[in-house]
Amino acid sequence: MKIAISGKGGVGKTTIMALLANEFKKNGKDVLVIDADPSPHMAETLGVKHPEEIRPIADMTKLLVERSGKTEGSPMYNMNPEVNDMLVDFMISHDGMKLMVLGAIQTGDKGCACPESNVLRRMLTKLLLSEDQVVLLDMEAGVEHLGRGTIAGIDHLLVVVIPSKSSIRTALKVKKLAEDVKIPKISFVGNLIQDEEDKSFLESGLGVRPIAFFKDSQSIRKAERQEVAVTTLKNAADSAPSELLQKLMA
Repeated sequence: MKIAISGKGGVGKTTIMALLANEFKKNGKDVLVIDADPSPHMAETLGVKHPEEIRPIADMTKLLVERSGKTEGSPMYNMNPEVNDMLVDFMISHDGMKLMVLGAIQTGDKGCACPESNVLRRMLTKLLLSEDQVVLLDMEAGVEHLGRGTIAGIDHLLVVVIPSKSSIRTALKVKKLAEDVKIPKISFVGNLIQDEEDKSFLESGLGVRPIAFFKDSQSIRKAERQEVAVTTLKNAADSAPSELLQKLMA
């Protein structure tokens, strides 16, 4: 199963994806997490001690250009770069899970992340998974990755939404673009929920009830500030990660 997560910036998608990855691991799955956010934080969220030592794919500029088939002076890219060896070369293991980081645009004149996006798209479409394997993809905030078709190879898109009108507007736009690129399954996940009124607000604004609700957790907020892995917290999200996993498996 290949699952991606998206949503407006600041809604907590990285935290939810880390908790979901840990839940899959506890259920015996072979988990690969891919951090495809240009401002990556998944390594810290999972508790990787030296995230700066991870070799992001975006740092391999020459290799990416070669793989994506771009020639100097040409705006066109080959949409099917070879990526088999990248699955090993850019992967680390941590706490029973695997992690890859696509990488960040480091300078203002770097421009479009087209080579990185093409490699990622090819990687997703080439991955053949067994029943015990799951790939979790933490996407950048907003909708740009959907415009590039980066996640066209996934099975299920989770759209994280918090109880605010701006978050609902972004979530509905993400859903529309995801439908345009033919993602088979799209679901909303509520976050920063304080009470039943928040749940009802989301359901009314989205037109459908989210498949899981994550509470507004002070312990998760403190863990991020103290650089503590959210996966080590006990009951910080109550049963929400388990309930989300069950809905996905169903």
